[in-house]
Amino acid sequence: MGMSYADSDATPAGVASEKTLTGVAGVLDRILETICVALLVVAISVSLLQVTMRYGFHAALPWPEELAVWAFAWATFLGMALATGREAHIRIDILANRLPAGVQRWHPPAVNAVIAAASFMLVVHGTEYVMRAIQVSPALQWPMRWFFLAVPVGGALNLLFLLLPRSDRSLAQSVSAVILGLAIYLAVRHGAGYVFDQKDSGAVLLITALILVCLGVPIAFAMAFGTFAAFAPLANILLVTVSQNMAASLNSFTLLAIPFFILAAAVMNAGGITPRLIELATKLVGHFRGGLGQANVVTNTLLAGVSGSSTADASTVAKLMVPEMAERGYSRPFGAALTASGATIANLIPPSLGLIIYGSLASVSVGALFVATIVPGLLVAAGLISTVYVISRRRGFGGDLPKASLPDRMSSFFVAIPALILPLLIVGGVRFGVFTATEAGAAAFAYALVCGFLFYRKLTPGNLLAAIRESVMDTVVIVVIIAAAAPFAWVLAFEQVPQKIARSFALLSDSPIILMLIVNLFLLVVGLFMEMIASLIILVPILVPIVTAAGVDPIHFGIVIVMNLVIGALTPPLGVLIFTTARVSRANLNETFKAVVPFVLVLVFVLMLVTYVPAFSLVPLEWLGP
Repeated sequence: MGMSYADSDATPAGVASEKTLTGVAGVLDRILETICVALLVVAISVSLLQVTMRYGFHAALPWPEELAVWAFAWATFLGMALATGREAHIRIDILANRLPAGVQRWHPPAVNAVIAAASFMLVVHGTEYVMRAIQVSPALQWPMRWFFLAVPVGGALNLLFLLLPRSDRSLAQSVSAVILGLAIYLAVRHGAGYVFDQKDSGAVLLITALILVCLGVPIAFAMAFGTFAAFAPLANILLVTVSQNMAASLNSFTLLAIPFFILAAAVMNAGGITPRLIELATKLVGHFRGGLGQANVVTNTLLAGVSGSSTADASTVAKLMVPEMAERGYSRPFGAALTASGATIANLIPPSLGLIIYGSLASVSVGALFVATIVPGLLVAAGLISTVYVISRRRGFGGDLPKASLPDRMSSFFVAIPALILPLLIVGGVRFGVFTATEAGAAAFAYALVCGFLFYRKLTPGNLLAAIRESVMDTVVIVVIIAAAAPFAWVLAFEQVPQKIARSFALLSDSPIILMLIVNLFLLVVGLFMEMIASLIILVPILVPIVTAAGVDPIHFGIVIVMNLVIGALTPPLGVLIFTTARVSRANLNETFKAVVPFVLVLVFVLMLVTYVPAFSLVPLEWLGP
């Protein structure tokens, strides 16, 4: 299997494993979840307060952004432990499921031992850094040691969840895994210097992290432990930088856009927005050849302007549309493959989470990226619709529905208007400086509440709370990888890995055209094995200086790199979008991978078109202001 949130063949993150938490573990789970939900609500509330004060009273406050960041960081590291208890962290099972049956039974305890070893590292060296921290926060004047304390607290709670018995493991098994983890930590801490020296730290980092990721260790813990292993033979002071970098990476108001947009999308779905968009798409194109397939693409395009998350869109649309397509003669593998392909648009149309992360890492305007990606995103949608039409003619898929009358179309359009306004609100507001990308996420959440309670009247206190709980877990499993990647990237920079790769690329070609071809091929291969967010965090600091030195606009390159990596979500062995849609729609996995081939070819064609015609990305920036 490719990527998983715990056991992705069964259920999404935070759902399956929660059923196995009993006794003390179950109580601790509920307490931590309540705290994380409260912290996320605090973060979004003070961000909305800042927008209100700035534009309603022309008096911006100095402390809301800082308080929001503190709440975000603590929610992330407490949620890290929550995800550990639920076995919900993102992992890549390239080799784990191919181990011999006799070995597989030892795999979960071994993974837990590595998580425990990484957690001991966070507790010991995180506490050491807390004791050293003397600075205070600029606005709130709070001691920063309380900010950095989130890391060792999260690590300690990790260990507690690993120690507590569950329905799927005994107390003896839990204790044994943690003791083994302590032994691994001590062995690396005190023995690594006898095996390799300082000059080997870059290779140790990459080899250790890669092996652990391939063996199914959650990506965040594999990267954190790989960094620890690389630093172990060096000066003691460097060990504290692992936890320090993890916490400091979240001291960013821009990253708050991720939970805010995830939360806004969850509330929009709970509030009844998705059925309205599906109805509009069906009324517009349902009568064409392969109409339900085309409606599937249009739905993904409309929903992309709300969610920004490909995985969320894939799950939602597959659940609602693939069964309907199957009833009307489409094969389930075809429907699942099409839905997965259409879901890539969520990261190619604002508010793409991939572009928000790229903007933060590359220090470019998120608003500019949102504008630059509109045409490429629509080109992807047009390519998929054309492919559906061609395949439908070959396979005999007809017009699935009678042509809707103009009044019916207009009625569906007017009902969907509140949802269709949201992308304009986000792009326009960010691009023209009304609010930042993070504040746009908070505004999107407030707008989603209005739509759900007043326009569609499907939002209730119960499903609102469920949406926030789901958003907390979705946020945590993404952001904890960002945190773990910060010290990982620090070691790469320390070892001058970007400069070495840059020199290698420069030797391959002095031509920007050839260079971009090489970079595209490299990224497509990376996408086969690595999740998009982890890939962005690792590769953006390496590749952006290379391509900008060759004269490539960093905004244009942002569109190219995100397109490359979302294509990787359709291809084995990772193929997270295929796994998601096949699971939700109960389609045969092998047949779904076969069915996605023509869609992947079209996406690669559009990728090449966007790569070598930068005007698709850059001209809209000239039209929509500075």
